[in-house]
Amino acid sequence: MEKFSSLARFKSSCPFLGGTKTSTLRALSSTISPRFSSISQLTERAVGCPIMGPALVMRSTQMVAGYASVAGQADVQKIHHSKGIFPGTSVSEADISKCPHASAARAAARMADDLAAASTAKAPEARKEVPSTAQKAAAAAGCPFHKAAAAAKEQPVKLPGMTETQTTPATLDAYSYDKFYAAELEKKHKDQSYRYFNNINRLATKFPIAHTASVKEEVQVWCANDYLGMGNNPVVLETMHRALDKYGAGAGGTRNIAGNSAMHLSLERELATLHRKESALVFSSCYVANDATLSTLGSKLPGCVYFSDASNHASMIQGIRHSGAKKEIFKHNDLDDLEAKLQKYPKDTPKIIAFESVYSMCGSIGPIKEICDLAKKYGALTFLDEVHAVGLYGPRGAGVAEHLDWESHQMAGQTSEPVKDSVMDRIDMITGTLGKAYGTVGGYVAGSRDFIDMIRSYAPGFIFTTSLPPATVAGARASVIYQKHHVGDRALKQVNVRTVKERFAALDIPVVPGPSHIVPVLVGDAGLAKTASDKLLHEHGIYVQAINFPTVAVGEERLRVTVTPRHTAEQIDGLITAMDAVFTELNINRISEWVKLGGRANVGIGKENVEPIWSNAQINTAGQPQTLHDGDTALVDVNAVQVVRKSFEDLLGAVELRETELKVEAALMTGAVEHIAGALPKKVKVPRALVNPIDVPVAPTVAVSA
Repeated sequence: MEKFSSLARFKSSCPFLGGTKTSTLRALSSTISPRFSSISQLTERAVGCPIMGPALVMRSTQMVAGYASVAGQADVQKIHHSKGIFPGTSVSEADISKCPHASAARAAARMADDLAAASTAKAPEARKEVPSTAQKAAAAAGCPFHKAAAAAKEQPVKLPGMTETQTTPATLDAYSYDKFYAAELEKKHKDQSYRYFNNINRLATKFPIAHTASVKEEVQVWCANDYLGMGNNPVVLETMHRALDKYGAGAGGTRNIAGNSAMHLSLERELATLHRKESALVFSSCYVANDATLSTLGSKLPGCVYFSDASNHASMIQGIRHSGAKKEIFKHNDLDDLEAKLQKYPKDTPKIIAFESVYSMCGSIGPIKEICDLAKKYGALTFLDEVHAVGLYGPRGAGVAEHLDWESHQMAGQTSEPVKDSVMDRIDMITGTLGKAYGTVGGYVAGSRDFIDMIRSYAPGFIFTTSLPPATVAGARASVIYQKHHVGDRALKQVNVRTVKERFAALDIPVVPGPSHIVPVLVGDAGLAKTASDKLLHEHGIYVQAINFPTVAVGEERLRVTVTPRHTAEQIDGLITAMDAVFTELNINRISEWVKLGGRANVGIGKENVEPIWSNAQINTAGQPQTLHDGDTALVDVNAVQVVRKSFEDLLGAVELRETELKVEAALMTGAVEHIAGALPKKVKVPRALVNPIDVPVAPTVAVSA
């Protein structure tokens, strides 16, 4: 209520201010009243003054009335939309905080109530829950958020079994949990870190299209982590349908109690083979896999020290924290800083270096080989999170560690034996997800047999949670097998990623530079990022989620664009046009502006031209991938489909195809091979060309189209 720096000029006219030490005044003005949470201790004392008290009450009432008059204006809807706010039919307590003037009015109303209560020496818990004049004034007719706030205040709190006339004296002095929740939410809104969850329903037969809360309203999804569209791959769906019909909906318990099926064991063998490790363990998610593995390992290894990259995912941070082990945080991808921290400890001290291959918010790639060198030098284990890389990199989709030795792993084929001294062989522990490029759900860790058995035996996050459903596990395994035998999806994804990055650069739209598939469009302001996301969705039918603090640093807020092999040329055109329009309308900084400001998040400092990790030669292993056009049918690799079906014959039986279907598959496969046989040009282009469809019979049939 008061500003401390302005109090000095009133010392001569106020006996209290004049007779109180400056340090005491500073303390009183910066300390919240224990009885009235919206005012300071100094304001509470000022209310008792015969002159200041009435003035404070009058001023607070004027403030509330001012906010109410704004809310009542006819153009209140424009005010909401200008702030990126689109109020719906139902308004929650959290929704009220979305509206700038409504939340400010609510805060002013609370202050007015506290001042009124303080002037009569009553604590807020002791006064009646009757809407004050200030609160009623705040409930202006033009704003749905003001209406909701007022309506909530006017509803009396009743406990089960209470009559209209009963009171609950015990609740008058009880802690107000609802106020606590509201205050915590208000903090998130004030620092603009509140997370908004859009109602997005991806359509299996129209990927990457989804409908919103209205089934008739369809939008393009440009931020999903189903990187390859495997969530609706026909052989994945076919396998899940067959497993569901045979084994039912749920697993029946934990892995130790009825939930340890042949499906789970087969998936773990598949994942171990993928990474050429001895064993693997499946969890309900990779968040759980990281948390459980790191917390268990760190708590068991005596004197263990973790060395964690500063940009590591929250799941790794939590796992290290839960372990109770000592930790050293090294600068992102900074090998010198990592080595300096490793040098502080004797070689016989147990050490674990925890890092990622692809960092999902900036698109950088960890120096895996170099970290392995340091680990060997200083006697450390390596823990690599390949969550945003499995399925997307390497000849079999095992991740960046495999990708770095492409030719060696390509020559090794599908054997489970390690490629000696390869980067992937040198990594001790690899975690990955089944919920991103593989399109299903779940996480896992792969490593040596004894290491995996130890985690299986000690990790609460594995032992005490219900096992994944058999149908889900079957779909995940089908997806892994398919991608092990088909490089085309991830190659085409890279072609589309290059196209989008090049076209953004041509329009001076800032993309945080990186060699991976991640396309982070820099905005640099939380409010602008949210507004840009809302405008893209509501005005252009394009869904791209805003990424704000604490996921990224304050001032580095962004729109994280995900490009898939199933996005068409026309959809890419629409994205580029819409993004350009939104940047112009909201006056968001472009690359040239960031250059003048000295750069941010590696934008505008001459680091834009980063060589992609996928080379033309590697893309060329898939022939000549061509961006789809509207109406084209996505390619499905029949050979990979057949491998998947064969892999499940022992549990699900053979898929019976009619003779005519076999002939159609053979003919279409031949045409597809001829279609992709051309060499990849030096600069990948996306000319219009027919794509041979391969219709895979499924049970039931699921159409797959662009």
